[in-house]
Amino acid sequence: MSYIDVLRESKNVMTPGSSACQGCGGELVTRRVMQIAGPNSVYAVPPGCMAGAGTVGWNYKSGIHAPIHITLLDNTAAFLTGVSEMYQRKGRADVNMVAIAGDGASADCGFQSLSGAAERNSKMLYVCYDNEGYMNTGFQRSSTTSLGSRTSTTPIGSAINGKEQQQKYLPLIMAMHNLEYCATASISNMADLVKKIEKGLEASKKGFAYVHIFASCPTGWGYAPQESIDVARRAVKSNAFPLWEKTRDGFKINYDNKKPIPVSEFVKGITKYKTLTEENIASMQRNVDSVYATLKKLAAE
Repeated sequence: MSYIDVLRESKNVMTPGSSACQGCGGELVTRRVMQIAGPNSVYAVPPGCMAGAGTVGWNYKSGIHAPIHITLLDNTAAFLTGVSEMYQRKGRADVNMVAIAGDGASADCGFQSLSGAAERNSKMLYVCYDNEGYMNTGFQRSSTTSLGSRTSTTPIGSAINGKEQQQKYLPLIMAMHNLEYCATASISNMADLVKKIEKGLEASKKGFAYVHIFASCPTGWGYAPQESIDVARRAVKSNAFPLWEKTRDGFKINYDNKKPIPVSEFVKGITKYKTLTEENIASMQRNVDSVYATLKKLAAE
């Protein structure tokens, strides 16, 4: 079945309206993940853009046609571990356990919980929508924020020129936990995204599955809402966000760029990168090339 058929025949678990920003990558991720996982699921969403957009409810009313819980920022995976164990003991292993969390709640505040659940091989699908910052509270820097980015905690001025460190590459860290399934996906490559969520849900019946999705943010990053897909596509085409997966059989590159565009093309027109120096761009390019070379070696073994 094609991904279009999957989406056409699946029930939309998320209500049509939400208060997410126009062009929000995280909203698109949340809507599609829930549509694929369906109503026979328990969802856990920590504080962040998607919790703030009303998916977990306002005034005792939820925007989701399925059980959904707002966890703490740092305990999402631990919370869902307990729920998963309860459902298994009740003989309801058919119910999907799905976490949908931002990069701050995954790479930073919630990493101990995430890593612990992964190490225990808890039965769940954990989806991280990565918009490279704590967007819901005014765009603060997270560890996945890329070099040179202007955020409210890494301003552009005489003391510093945006974020001074390279981003943490969380997907590969998670892959090293020996998961049932680990993958990256992007809102710009929907067929690939749908397939990986399906694989993640299947793997979650055996143990821990993790999918890290590029979800660019027009409000925090500074570009027009209608450009979200194009920004995400440039990230993939430049190898700034490579698409790959790791199963029990090993690594596989899903989108192998024969002629990647330079990182300078990816960052063009995005306000958070407006003061990148040539040295910054060269440093980002070296980092991108290094990560991709590592993935290629892993896929070849």
